[in-house]
Amino acid sequence: MKKTNAMRILDSAKIKYETLSYEDDGEHELSHGAAEKTAEKLGIDAAACFKTIVMRTESKQVAVFCQSALHEINLKKARQACGAKEIKPVKQEELLALTGYIRGGCSPIGMKKSYPTFIDESALKFDKIYVSAGVRGQQLCLTPADLVKATNATVCDLVLEEQA
Repeated sequence: MKKTNAMRILDSAKIKYETLSYEDDGEHELSHGAAEKTAEKLGIDAAACFKTIVMRTESKQVAVFCQSALHEINLKKARQACGAKEIKPVKQEELLALTGYIRGGCSPIGMKKSYPTFIDESALKFDKIYVSAGVRGQQLCLTPADLVKATNATVCDLVLEEQA
């Protein structure tokens, strides 16, 4: 297996991780449950599988959010976390240039630049969580504390509450 940039960064920081591989079916739309499908393919708890969402503020600052596959991100909470008035996902065609990753293979670890990163606090409920390894078809398994360390992230509440 070829090492991804995310793996090399973890190796250099002496952070332990495991890699898991799955069959990539090319479906990477978050609105279609791509992260949940990945968890299903790997036989892991979807709540412990975290999707990487790259957003841009009204001042053009890029911010990275890691949210459980089971939840939508609350845009109000995302704005508050990064101090923005407005925030929206970056366009798919911008993702590679900004991060070095493509949709469906975007890891919060090892982007082209160091962007402010925010991880939903639900990650702390798990001994291990899963994030993209930086390519489609591979996930990294590591402790939430190690992901926070590797990304210099802020842990906060990002969950969109279910409507009653």
